Amino acid sequence: MAPLGPRDTSQGRHESPEERADRRWNELLQEVRVIQTGVQILFAFLLTVVFTPRFATLEPTDKVIYVVTVLLGAATTGALIGTVTFHRLVTGHRLKPETVLWASRLAVLGTVLLLGTVASALLLILRIALHNSAVPWVVTGLVAWFVVCWFVLPAWILRHYSAKE
Repeated sequence: MAPLGPRDTSQGRHESPEERADRRWNELLQEVRVIQTGVQILFAFLLTVVFTPRFATLEPTDKVIYVVTVLLGAATTGALIGTVTFHRLVTGHRLKPETVLWASRLAVLGTVLLLGTVASALLLILRIALHNSAVPWVVTGLVAWFVVCWFVLPAWILRHYSAKE
């Protein structure tokens, strides 16, 4: 791994706006593929829980948490799949830069919804597994960790290195 040195401040790629939009679309699509796989696995698992014998024995609070988790998982799936359907519906209308912008926003929304889904699923699972008053604190700590990894660190890097240009 090369040591970190001064940031290259050259103009970057020499590409037309259309080429840039195509590259950004391909990058976005790869990112969505990665996150969507995890979302599909989590959502599929959540959908099966209601059909297990154990579900009937859950406390009402746990059932509410379960329903919220499933709804968040469905909303996450909708936002992430929305990135691709958005492109499909507007393709051919010379709107690629706008499509990339709005699809990127849907992907970020999907990531925020995924954070809620994971937090809710963790809360439900840990409540059932531990029956401990520390569970909300553990979940809060994990959510804080996700926020740092998913949002704070990228924002800090962007601010830190953009300021040097």
